[in-house]
Amino acid sequence: FDSLTRMGDKMMWYKYIVKNIAKKHGKVATFMPKPIFEDNGSGMHTHQSLFKGGANIFFDPKGYALISQMAKYYIGGLLKHAASLSALVAPTTNSYRRLVPGFEAPVNLLYSARNRSACVRIPVYNDNPRAKRVEYRPPDSSCNGYLALTAMLMAGLDGIENQIDPGDPLEKDSYQMTPEEIAQIQTVPSSLAEALDALEQDHDYLLRGDVFTTDVIEMWLSYKRTSEVDALRLRPHPYEFYLYFDI
Repeated sequence: FDSLTRMGDKMMWYKYIVKNIAKKHGKVATFMPKPIFEDNGSGMHTHQSLFKGGANIFFDPKGYALISQMAKYYIGGLLKHAASLSALVAPTTNSYRRLVPGFEAPVNLLYSARNRSACVRIPVYNDNPRAKRVEYRPPDSSCNGYLALTAMLMAGLDGIENQIDPGDPLEKDSYQMTPEEIAQIQTVPSSLAEALDALEQDHDYLLRGDVFTTDVIEMWLSYKRTSEVDALRLRPHPYEFYLYFDI
């Protein structure tokens, strides 16, 4: 737990140290979100709270899961901008090998105190006012921490400024829901290309206060599309040889 910039620093240190310790022992560490087929993906669930005057403004002893209306508006911002956020918090083609509906991935654009398929979860195992927070679950550690953490904050602040209502929490177990019920739930993008398209259409909230700039967004979109999305799309996948080589 720390301030935004210091947490970005700690993420950089963490990756650097883990990779070097692994190398020291003849191992290799990867922070790819889904490096192994049929094994669990690896996310970077990000816990967030806002303090004012030394008090946690996300806490309300009478609120749902002890969160305040301010926290709900923050959640509303995260959910509204989830598609465009994905381009920064889950910024690789491999990210979407993890974010697949129906496989216990946090892809549903909902919030809940218990349901782990929801994008936003409210931890309830601690009732300390200072510890009350929201957990945004789609991010993974392939992201640039400075960009991802800042983008999430900007989305949440947009929710507060515009009082974006996130609706009712999901209390049902989504894995027990009917196909008709599941079809009504929106999800995060299913590919990096889709996420980049969303960012191109929805990024004004990132530009407020010159936190992000237009040239940063444009360069990110250009690089990701050319060097990652198109680069992968143009190359045969090894599994395609298994499927099609002898047809």
